[in-house]
Amino acid sequence: MTPSAPLIIINDQRYLLHDTGGADHPESPARLQVINQALKKSDCFSDLFFLSPQTADRKWLTTAHSENWLFRFEESVLVGQTYIDHTDNQICYDSYDIACLAAGAGLTAIDCFEKGKGKNIFCLVRPPGHHAEHNFPFGFCFFNNCVVAARYWQQKYEKKRVLIFDFDAHHGNGIQSAFEEESDSYYISIHEHPSFSYPGTGYGDENGIGEGKGTILNLPLLPGADDQQVQNLLNDVIFPQLEEWQPDAIVVAAGFDAHKADDMSGLHYSTEVYYTFGKAIKSWADRFTNGQLLSILEGGYELSVLGESVEAYVRGLLGK
Repeated sequence: MTPSAPLIIINDQRYLLHDTGGADHPESPARLQVINQALKKSDCFSDLFFLSPQTADRKWLTTAHSENWLFRFEESVLVGQTYIDHTDNQICYDSYDIACLAAGAGLTAIDCFEKGKGKNIFCLVRPPGHHAEHNFPFGFCFFNNCVVAARYWQQKYEKKRVLIFDFDAHHGNGIQSAFEEESDSYYISIHEHPSFSYPGTGYGDENGIGEGKGTILNLPLLPGADDQQVQNLLNDVIFPQLEEWQPDAIVVAAGFDAHKADDMSGLHYSTEVYYTFGKAIKSWADRFTNGQLLSILEGGYELSVLGESVEAYVRGLLGK
């Protein structure tokens, strides 16, 4: 690997093996295919270095999930179930192994950071993770990739003050429940208001419990919210909070389903708002974490705009 690569993309063809039952399910292998096609056509392609992930060890999965859930998930795929708990959570024989590989991408990225082999890494993985709870799957998600990565960074490398920033259209209930009682993490989420959107969590007054009071910042937006409201939140609300909190590490739950063409939410973002996200988040990393920045793919389901939205985010991360 070249340590000077401006942006490392962690990806693997094996992610396509997670079969969710065909084109009728929003979380399909085609998502990664259109993203890869868009990146290959991008002017930024020469700035990208591609790397395959390692599988997450069980030791690190259990920092975010119970042994009972791991056993239940593994058994479900082995006996040939087609979903777990709800038809949203479609599985196939390979799904457990692929979910372990998705969780492992963030750990692979963090090892790169800590060995001086890159600073800016984007993990293009599936299945997504931010809805997954400690003991059960939720909303297409089985292992909470961002939580596993944050725990790994905290426990293996002692980066205690970890910021998890989530711009998926839907609130990351699994991330919030993992960290809401802790003072050494900070979860910030911009999402569609839970009165109108799945999963019904992420109200503005949900701001942490006990020692974690004040370490959750939910910024729900009403349906129809557009790029300008995002820009206002980034500049006027989030950045001042980060100046005060001073994170040691940044993990981004990068979801692209708030695009106005994506019917998974009522938000009305343009493609270029994802450039705005990328540029702003990279500036945070340059200011607070010596440039180290980990992004992990979450949602984004409208194939006609998903590739261009991710490419815009990549341009923002690169400052192109």
